[in-house]
Amino acid sequence: MTPRKLHALSAMVITAFACLHIANHLVGLGGASAHIAFMETARLVYRARAVEWVLLACIGFQIVSGLVFVIRGWKQRHGGIAWLQAASGAYLSFFLAVHVGAVLSGRAALGLDTNFYFAAAGFHVAPFQFFFAPYYFLAVLALFTHLGCAAYWQSEGRPRLARALMVAVPCAAGAVISLLIVLSLAGALFRVDIPASYKATYDQSTP
Repeated sequence: MTPRKLHALSAMVITAFACLHIANHLVGLGGASAHIAFMETARLVYRARAVEWVLLACIGFQIVSGLVFVIRGWKQRHGGIAWLQAASGAYLSFFLAVHVGAVLSGRAALGLDTNFYFAAAGFHVAPFQFFFAPYYFLAVLALFTHLGCAAYWQSEGRPRLARALMVAVPCAAGAVISLLIVLSLAGALFRVDIPASYKATYDQSTP
């Protein structure tokens, strides 16, 4: 199996998890308790030891292979869609490396339950919200954009408008979902009270 086929296969595994994770956040628009309740059920699947190791292996491979493809294709890449795919893929590699590393560190080193409050804490300790708002917004947008670009390349021979919509519709949906997730984490949709143990990871003045 070629590296590109392996990249596509690992992407399918990660996308399945990402869809579950995004569904978790959409359920969480109803409040932190709804988010946590959904997550506790979903964890029965993705935190099963075998599933989690497969997922982590796919993420590691995706990060490395994605960056290799971006660098190798730098001079051969032409057209807006190709560059959009490369840019969204590069950002996803960055996000996966940082986010998965933070979650594993939060669990193992800090002993925190990496739930809604773990994700939202940075929004509630200044000035970290200025990092986390674009960080999360661009992650979800990049995922939808990258999938839209993949659909575009798989639809050669179709009318130009249909191919354009395969990118535009996922991008628009990703932007709306990204905004809703960021607003919920920031406490703009419902009251969010971050426990001190989570805020302490950012607030150096907290004993």
